[in-house]
Amino acid sequence: MFFKSALDAVTATITNLIAQGANSRMTDKQFLEHEIARWENSPERIMQIKGFLYFEGDHDILHRKRTMIGMNGDLEEVKNLPNNKIVDNRYGILVNQKANYLLGKPFVIHTDNEQYAKILDQVFDKNFKRTLKNAGKAALNGGIAWLFPFYDAEGNFRFRMFPAYEILPFWKDKEHTELDCAIRMYLAVGYEGTEPVTINKVEIFDKTGIHRYIWQHGTLTPDIDNTENAADLSYIYLETEDGQRISYNWNVIPLIPVKFNESEKPLLKRVKTLQDALNVLLSDFENNMQEDNRNTILVLKNYDGQDLGEFRHNLATYGAIKVRYDGEAKGGVETLEIQVNSENYKVIIEIIKKAIIENGMGYDAKDDRLSGNPNQMNIQSMYSDIDLEANDMETELQAAFDSILYFINLHLANTNQGNFENERVSIIFNRDMMINESEVINNCRNSVGIISDETIVAMHPWINDIQDELAKLAKQKEEQRKQMENYNPFGNKNDSDADE
Repeated sequence: MFFKSALDAVTATITNLIAQGANSRMTDKQFLEHEIARWENSPERIMQIKGFLYFEGDHDILHRKRTMIGMNGDLEEVKNLPNNKIVDNRYGILVNQKANYLLGKPFVIHTDNEQYAKILDQVFDKNFKRTLKNAGKAALNGGIAWLFPFYDAEGNFRFRMFPAYEILPFWKDKEHTELDCAIRMYLAVGYEGTEPVTINKVEIFDKTGIHRYIWQHGTLTPDIDNTENAADLSYIYLETEDGQRISYNWNVIPLIPVKFNESEKPLLKRVKTLQDALNVLLSDFENNMQEDNRNTILVLKNYDGQDLGEFRHNLATYGAIKVRYDGEAKGGVETLEIQVNSENYKVIIEIIKKAIIENGMGYDAKDDRLSGNPNQMNIQSMYSDIDLEANDMETELQAAFDSILYFINLHLANTNQGNFENERVSIIFNRDMMINESEVINNCRNSVGIISDETIVAMHPWINDIQDELAKLAKQKEEQRKQMENYNPFGNKNDSDADE
């Protein structure tokens, strides 16, 4: 009996501990609220947002105030001094360079299945290529961007882009290749009565669909005030002929990462301090040029007045000052001039501009290597840095295209357009590099008879569609052959006349 009672007591204690643990365990909703609160103002997300702001020209210099040391030793804002806020957006140039270098020209689809190639050509239309290019810029600004496959109101299969600062991913693996779930937070405009208000909306993406919430004061509230009047939605809806609505979900979370690099770090992280220094130098130089009387320190002797503010006012208003000059007190004004050496500014600004290009791994279109005779080796040397980083970005894009094709193949199978799951597809990016056309054309001409015509045509700078050009060449050769067969050196005479 004693043993049984003791055992019952131990069991009761364990049960109580388990119950206490269960009560103290964080719920899924609490976990999401905690993660959103941590991520919303995190340094990583702020840097992502700044990447987009800097690209648009909204730099930190625009929010700078002129300050001075006050009476108590603390910095105080000074409002009566010039406060120029000049932005020389070299970062924006870098982003456009990289995005257009890799994605400025249409990519090429290569597959042995002609039917599949035609379908992919329709899916990868101009809208998709524009979306992909925008995703490339968003990946540069935020370190990563997201493509979301969906069906629009007309039932067309399309892709939508989400920027990095809207998506909080939860990865299954440390290599960040597979999602467990993801949170999307974005701002929407609503109304309270007749007053417009900004609403923080949250969408949870998992394998069961999209779960919508309102984020307010650190709490998630189900969002049922939307067009569907439901907080939980499926990814796909199909309406039958009798008007019934059937819901479907993808078997994986439909968010495709488009990464700038494997570390998912924004480009701005490498060049922000340099970009800020450039803006500050240009702004300070302009300030020094505009300060006028501040460039000259005035030394007053027997000034006929006590208030220096009154002295500055009279000097600015009348262009004259009044001093006392008598036998004992000889008044006057002397100056201590501060010279602004523009050459120093010029040298430092050029150094910083060059550092931005080098650290951002871009290129200078005004490079000295392009002067005189810009041969192809010099051009390739100028493009070496941007080409190296484009290799990394292309690797990430190729992985993204694997996921893109996965959803496209599911769409084609579900819509009875064919099963192309095992078809091999190559995506070839045409990099937009400056070339010396005459040198490349001469190399192509000198390669005739050494390599195949198809390879030569592919390397020619004037060719966009290789197969179309080869077909034109074949047609041209056939026409020339027929002309040679019909050629008659005796004019319009027939063969019998020629024999006579």
